[in-house]
Amino acid sequence: MTVAPVPGPRLSGPRLPRSGVLGVVLAGGQSRRFGSDKALAELGGRTLIDRAVAQLAHQCDAVVVAGRDAAPAMTVPDRPHAGMGPLGGLCGALHHAAARGFDAVLSVPVDGFDLPGDLLGELSPGPAHCAAAPVIGLWPVAARDALDGLLATGEARAHSMRAFAALVGARAISLSKLPFNINTPADLAAAKGLHHGL
Repeated sequence: MTVAPVPGPRLSGPRLPRSGVLGVVLAGGQSRRFGSDKALAELGGRTLIDRAVAQLAHQCDAVVVAGRDAAPAMTVPDRPHAGMGPLGGLCGALHHAAARGFDAVLSVPVDGFDLPGDLLGELSPGPAHCAAAPVIGLWPVAARDALDGLLATGEARAHSMRAFAALVGARAISLSKLPFNINTPADLAAAKGLHHGL
């Protein structure tokens, strides 16, 4: 289900020049290890999904959220259907971007906190992904056909971000800093301790 766009949160400071890039927050996970809806967990008085949208809004021309019906930005459905993991959200975003004239999609997970301020610059040119966390990546919209084909296979092991990255020849990039990945309540508590007040 796609909902009407709403203004997303913005970071302070100047917006980067027009990029031709659509940002997508991949938020369709089931949060099994977290035990509740991780996207709505709060860090410094803001939800993780709010933070993820804000970080992308500073670098991209528009931001969408994949895998949720309600979010602080326009939502797009997973493709070809829900339950495909992060690749389903990325596939939905790539097709959404292509239909609206974007050149590429910058993807981040909903729990990827404290991303580099110039993530887009560090990953350019695409296709490229974070070596330690391939769900963070810059993907040309032309890669959507390859992703459609990958998701059409019945092999579950092929439905991974690393498999897709290899398929499209994406470069593995060591980012200037690694995002703090929040998978469990203990991870959230550690993030609060390390980033108090942010």
